[in-house]
Amino acid sequence: MKNLEYKLWYNQSAKIWDEALPVGNGRLGAMVFGGVYKERIQLNEESLWAGKRFNTNNPNALRDLPQIRDLIFEGKIKKAYKLGNESLLGIPPRFRSYQTLGDIYMSFDSLATFKNYQRELNLNSGISSTSFTINGVRYTREVFASAVDNIVIIHVIADKPGAISTSIALQRQKDASIKAENNQLIMTGQIIDETDDVYGSGGEHMKFAAKLSVVNKGGELIINTSTLQLKNADELYILFTAATDYNFEKLNFDRSIDPLSICNNILHKAEEKSYAQIRESHIKDHSSIFNRVQIDLGGEQLSSIPTDVRLDSVKNGTEDPALIALLFQYGRYLLMGSSRTPGILPANLQGIWNEDFQAAWNSDYHTNINLQMNYWHAEICNLSETTEPLVNIVDKWRKPGRITAKDMYGCSGWTMHHATDIFGKTVPNADMRWGMSPLSGVWMTFPLWRHYKFTLDKEYLENRAYPIMKEAMEFVSDFLIEKEGYLVTNPSMSPENAYLLKGKKYPCQLTYAPTIDNQTLMAHIDNCIDASVILGVDDDLRE
Repeated sequence: MKNLEYKLWYNQSAKIWDEALPVGNGRLGAMVFGGVYKERIQLNEESLWAGKRFNTNNPNALRDLPQIRDLIFEGKIKKAYKLGNESLLGIPPRFRSYQTLGDIYMSFDSLATFKNYQRELNLNSGISSTSFTINGVRYTREVFASAVDNIVIIHVIADKPGAISTSIALQRQKDASIKAENNQLIMTGQIIDETDDVYGSGGEHMKFAAKLSVVNKGGELIINTSTLQLKNADELYILFTAATDYNFEKLNFDRSIDPLSICNNILHKAEEKSYAQIRESHIKDHSSIFNRVQIDLGGEQLSSIPTDVRLDSVKNGTEDPALIALLFQYGRYLLMGSSRTPGILPANLQGIWNEDFQAAWNSDYHTNINLQMNYWHAEICNLSETTEPLVNIVDKWRKPGRITAKDMYGCSGWTMHHATDIFGKTVPNADMRWGMSPLSGVWMTFPLWRHYKFTLDKEYLENRAYPIMKEAMEFVSDFLIEKEGYLVTNPSMSPENAYLLKGKKYPCQLTYAPTIDNQTLMAHIDNCIDASVILGVDDDLRE
């Protein structure tokens, strides 16, 4: 079967962030706008979050849990909801957001009319490119995120010598300072959180750093206070990296970690290579993963039409099976870019890409279906290694989850609820209408079990997945409460759902034994039984 090319392409630059093209290596993400006169490349580092780790368990939870359960059994949902918001929600009730790192801006000196513009993202190679012609000179830019070299790289070339002149800036709107030094721009910063009743105490929290190095062939590089200016170069490439003082083992920032030193070490190694070497090793690594799967639904002739035009045509009823194949591969591409080595964290609600300081839904980890959905295609689409960061963080969430299980419910095992962050918040978050999902921890074991089903790695099952699954089951065994001869979950809810009590006109969310819990629990019991049989352990628990 021939190797098919999967490409998103456009005849105009991105006007808004949603139209920019993403590149990522699991740890660093960039959104490429493709501007002709002023290029913007928005940047992310996977662990740059506001907030910190601390115990948010509500001290009144265990005391008031029996009353809340009774109220739910009695159908007094409004009273249960009110008491639950007072006694079960975390203190504070919300956590803070994943944040943008900042932007690279390149302002080019020519404002002459351009033509033959094209902007594209080649999914096979993981390279975003922008090309156009001004005054008879053909300019081409490439941007990609190399997992091999742990950097984002920007390459600019023209087909005539001395034609590249641009200023280069590294910017962040707050909590950072930038300086120019030799051929580099250096950003150092620390997130300063304000004290807030909803988000909790403020303070000096996550530290971070970013650094870019400019390599030019020909021309003159002028160093300003916080920007670099390049005049009349033949070729240019920029090496960029970033880091924070986040310690995954501690689920918290760690002042023994120096983000700038990490950046220096990464760039020092990358600077020893040519652009051609970095590009070649990137393509080899990226394509070895991406090209494992091909899908051909026909209709390739429509690939000569810009992607946005094809999408509009489909909305108006045009059949375009090749666009469906492209969307399928784009989903694989996005998971690859946001969940792999050198990254250590799983894909969040926006993968790894976010331009905001206060992102929609914090760009967090919603564990009542969204995080699971991120990985539905990991195994079946031959991206098994992308599951590794997810397995690792679920394992780490067990520690705070044990405290929540004990302090909130008086249970053994571990649990978590509908949303969390990189600091391991496991209590109900935001509001009982959304946050009361006590089997989210159980649900999070499903992709771990699926990883075994596809790999048949018995050592992984024995040492990593099954202990997490079993401990989640221990929580359930203690959490279930008897009602009319059945063991049921209480309190709980069905995510994004509501019901009407007989004779009432207002919607209710809290309940006991919702269908989702019954289905999740029965599947989890089956998974645990199957795993224990495979491993030849816990015969007594299967009885």
